[in-house]
Amino acid sequence: MNQFKDMLAPPPVTLPDDPAAAVVADATDDIPALAVKAREYPESPLVWAVLAEHALTTAVADSASDVDAITAYALSRTGYHRGLDKLRGNGWKGFGPVPYSHEPNRGVLRAIAALARAARLIGEENEYDRCRALLSDCDPESIATLLGS
Repeated sequence: MNQFKDMLAPPPVTLPDDPAAAVVADATDDIPALAVKAREYPESPLVWAVLAEHALTTAVADSASDVDAITAYALSRTGYHRGLDKLRGNGWKGFGPVPYSHEPNRGVLRAIAALARAARLIGEENEYDRCRALLSDCDPESIATLLGS
């Protein structure tokens, strides 16, 4: 069943290509290069999401040191807000489908998921639940991919 067939729901948001996507793909494991890309493309939720995902990996590997956990939270929060800016700038009204299948939408959805994971890491269960609900509203099928549950 396709969750985007609700006749009362707004049409799915399909973001334009992210100009940072190609350069991020070339630097996914190079944190200093990604930091440079964040300065070059501060409006890109994808750049912030990838940085946040790296910080989350480090935080979990280091048994969630406070510095790593807060860094992951701050990076993911930035990506989340940049993502909401992108969505709103493309007609999203705070609800409605944002399909994960559309590649340019993935940066936003990854940033929301990173914020959910970082919130849980620092004990913000309410924020985790809110971000998970937002992902479900955007694309319920993305939850398994992005949060693993």
